[in-house]
Amino acid sequence: MATTQKSDTQKSDTQKSDTQKGEQSGGRGFAGMSEEEQRKIAAKGGKAAHEKGTAHEFTPEEAAEAGKKGGEAVSEDREHMAEIGKKGGEAVSEDREHMAEIGKKGGEARRTG
Repeated sequence: MATTQKSDTQKSDTQKSDTQKGEQSGGRGFAGMSEEEQRKIAAKGGKAAHEKGTAHEFTPEEAAEAGKKGGEAVSEDREHMAEIGKKGGEAVSEDREHMAEIGKKGGEARRTG
């Protein structure tokens, strides 16, 4: 009776197809799940911890520090910041009353300065 074994090449092809499907190498357990599946499970754990009363509650100081760190990390991405600025500028410019007020103030500054 002959047994068939996968060659190293066949094994790596299988692993590649698993990875391409969004799975980590090995395909086992939490690490083998897609990011979406991991997030769903983690969210359930977080909700359960809050319901049980064992979740960490941030103080205002901790929250401020976390926000500052996050803002610093995001602001390092110049392309992302440019996109945010562009969206903000487009949103503001749609408010005709606001834009008229800005223009009026600019005109007043020129006459006085």
